Amino acid sequence: MVFDRVSVPIAVCDVYGAVLLANPAMAAECGTPPGRLRGRDVLELFRPQEATQVERIAEALRLRHRSRYQVSVRWQAPDGAERHGELTADPVSDTVEETPTLLVMLRVLGDREAPERRPAKVAPIEARVLALLAGGATTARAARETGLTVDGVNYHLRRLSARWDAANRTELVARAYAKGVLAPGVWPPEPASP
Repeated sequence: MVFDRVSVPIAVCDVYGAVLLANPAMAAECGTPPGRLRGRDVLELFRPQEATQVERIAEALRLRHRSRYQVSVRWQAPDGAERHGELTADPVSDTVEETPTLLVMLRVLGDREAPERRPAKVAPIEARVLALLAGGATTARAARETGLTVDGVNYHLRRLSARWDAANRTELVARAYAKGVLAPGVWPPEPASP
């Protein structure tokens, strides 16, 4: 019961890496119910960065060493983001002679958004407002140049900020470039061609 309530992604695996039991947090990283992870190879779910790390661990386990082992891994989260982190495997058993099981914990270190294949869709007026902001325009100037009111410009900026989860205008402009809404390498900034 405690195992299921731990917020850290944890699994118990056999010595070969097959999942025997996984908590909901581990299953959530794989986008599946915990029972569906049973029997799956943990190193297929979480791809090791370096094969040599895994080879060293396999050799150490074969020799019955009882250390904590760490492997840098990458995996695709259910939301499509590419994540990276660290798997830590601790061999555990009641006696030294017994073949250990592995208590595997996952530490998520970060993720990158899934690459977008097409530029984000925005209304032409939104792209124009973003281009003006990227060029240093104030809200009042953006309103004058687009024919909107100041409240109208703020409305579009709030909608874009919420849609792209941008904390401020600088981040909003950066995301507009990253999403292909603004043309790179052009001054003054302008919307990208459709």
